Amino acid sequence: YLYVSWEDATAYVAWLGRKTGKTYRLLSEAEWEYAARAGTTTPFSTGQRITTDQANFNGNYTYNGSKKGIYREKTDTVGSFAANAFGLHDLAGNIAEWVEDCWVFTYTNTPRDGSATTTCTIFASRSEIQRVLRNGAWDHGPSALRSSRRFYNDPAGRDSSLGFRVARSL
Repeated sequence: YLYVSWEDATAYVAWLGRKTGKTYRLLSEAEWEYAARAGTTTPFSTGQRITTDQANFNGNYTYNGSKKGIYREKTDTVGSFAANAFGLHDLAGNIAEWVEDCWVFTYTNTPRDGSATTTCTIFASRSEIQRVLRNGAWDHGPSALRSSRRFYNDPAGRDSSLGFRVARSL
């Protein structure tokens, strides 16, 4: 289990940059969705449905007429399932991935160039900012794996289903 907070993820990419002399970062929310969709416009890069043969999620639940499947009850080895059309693995299921963005309720005032939303708003009900997670995880139902699905959490929050993906700026 990973138990990685957004703070841990950003500290890691900063460390990796210092170690290698290259620039690493978390993906923006827009970059993550572009990579997850892999040129599709369907709910999943696999089409209108997703099965537990295609991704690691709670197969006790169904989506859009799919059949129930396996519930592995833990993360699986990266690359256990086929890559999407861009050659990327695990952009549906396994872990929810932190991205750089601050949580906003709508995309109204977000950057149009694919960069991250870095102006954070404090939640009035919580007196704190929230960061964005993309991708459903091993313990989520298939609707959470849709390419458009977004979540939020406290940047210090840790859970067994949270991780991250690293991008390198060229």
